[in-house]
Amino acid sequence: MIHSFASALLALTLPMILPTAAQTTVRYMPLGDSITEITCWRSLLWTQLQETGYQNVNFVGSMTDENPAGCSIENYNHHSEGHQGYSAVGIVNGNDLVGWLNNNPADVITMHLGTNDIFGGQTTQQILNAFTTLVQQMRNSNPRMKIIVAQILPIFVGSDNTQVQALNSAIPSWAASQNTTQSPIWVVDQYDGIAPSDLRDDVHPNSSGDSKMAAKWYPAVVGAVNTVLGATTTTQSLYGQCGGLGWTGPTVCVSPYTCTFGNEYYSQCL
Repeated sequence: MIHSFASALLALTLPMILPTAAQTTVRYMPLGDSITEITCWRSLLWTQLQETGYQNVNFVGSMTDENPAGCSIENYNHHSEGHQGYSAVGIVNGNDLVGWLNNNPADVITMHLGTNDIFGGQTTQQILNAFTTLVQQMRNSNPRMKIIVAQILPIFVGSDNTQVQALNSAIPSWAASQNTTQSPIWVVDQYDGIAPSDLRDDVHPNSSGDSKMAAKWYPAVVGAVNTVLGATTTTQSLYGQCGGLGWTGPTVCVSPYTCTFGNEYYSQCL
């Protein structure tokens, strides 16, 4: 099982304050495969952002499928770069992301990729190599890109979940190696807490799975948006860093979370 602490080993903050009307629009691209394209978590995330003061977050991307999963929320910004059947390696080989970002520049990206790579027999290292190229392409498009990478949903088909766990275990250290101050990478654990009953076909989320995914994306997207806007805060939210060698940010967690020691370099709100 991949746990929350493992998904937040980066020295990054997730500030949770509301932007003001004077602040600019932030362009957010949901990037992924069918788990991004034909599911409903985007509608839930968009609604939560709208209802909590983040009307200045504009979803961008070439895909505008009209409610492909029959989502209960139909009136939302449908734009994304969720593409059924696509893999991280395939996107790199096709140089697809370069064109997508040229046509729809972004400030913040969430990436849930790797499922189709695993179905296609790619190794963990091949997937991570593709992730590295995608991050480079994101930064070539926008040197200040804020990047949120998922530890992916489980696959309850055959033995594929063993490789999902291997990939998810490798993602935090890979992300730490790619992280920069100018273009930080957050890791969001979309694996933990997902049961077979949360997936409609052992792969794609159903309504309960969509709700769990949106709830996990939300604090990271808000943190990234606030970072783009230059927002500051004196308290830290769930999973945010609150201590460690050289840390100069907030050391107090929002209630009911407490600052929990991880190692000499990292403590986080749990």
